[in-house]
Amino acid sequence: MVSAFVILVIIYTGICVAFYFFQHFAFFRPEKLAPTFTYKYPFPFQELNFDMEDGGKINAIHFKVPNTRGVVYYLKGNSKSIKGWGKFAKDFLSNGYDFFMMDYRGFGKSRGKRSQERVFNDAQYIYKWLKEQYPEDKIVIYGRSLGSGIAARIASWNTPRMLILDSPYFSFYYNTKRYLFFTPLKWILKYDMRTDQYLKDVSCPVHIIHGTSDRLINFHQSEMLRDLYPEKVSLHPISGGKHNNLPEFPEFFEVIYDVLYVKPMNHH
Repeated sequence: MVSAFVILVIIYTGICVAFYFFQHFAFFRPEKLAPTFTYKYPFPFQELNFDMEDGGKINAIHFKVPNTRGVVYYLKGNSKSIKGWGKFAKDFLSNGYDFFMMDYRGFGKSRGKRSQERVFNDAQYIYKWLKEQYPEDKIVIYGRSLGSGIAARIASWNTPRMLILDSPYFSFYYNTKRYLFFTPLKWILKYDMRTDQYLKDVSCPVHIIHGTSDRLINFHQSEMLRDLYPEKVSLHPISGGKHNNLPEFPEFFEVIYDVLYVKPMNHH
């Protein structure tokens, strides 16, 4: 009996240790690009590189439209690179907004060691750069999936015009716990991204768009965020939408259109 118990303990410990050291493989699925890779899009854009103080490098793309209404700072999900994600620019350019997207470290042409703190610092560095190009009440922060927690963090440190969260998690910790409830997650999770806590310090309107049939990050997490902050969060359910197919629903574009054309509220 003891030996079976010992074997179980060894297996359990092995799972916890493996998760601690290799969790970035579970959470991040980057596509690396050669520094010489050329982006191609049907709209005019500029490629930018930012050198970070610690030696990291952030690669980004910046689309511009004439007579812009502002800029959408889009924090993407956990897969691929901006090579493919850049196609989402058209949804915002067609609404009269410029569009800015960066690759996190280790994605695309961005380089350097990745950690939660570094991802936040990089995203904040870029926000400050955008503030030099646009008045802050013309900056819309948009976070999709993994990027939703990063977007909420950046919005909590600044005063953008609005924050849009697309298929967000209540917290990265909460969502991961759904799958790894049997582990001491508090001690071994390196990315906790507490969207629920960051929203407390967000001073702008928050719009959440979420598919009701999302299995990866369930819709209930967005309901929980709205219920925590009903005075600032508006929830826009996409009926039948899953995690990766919201652009197949006309309602998704209607929500984006409606939200982007809302008159800016004054910050208190």
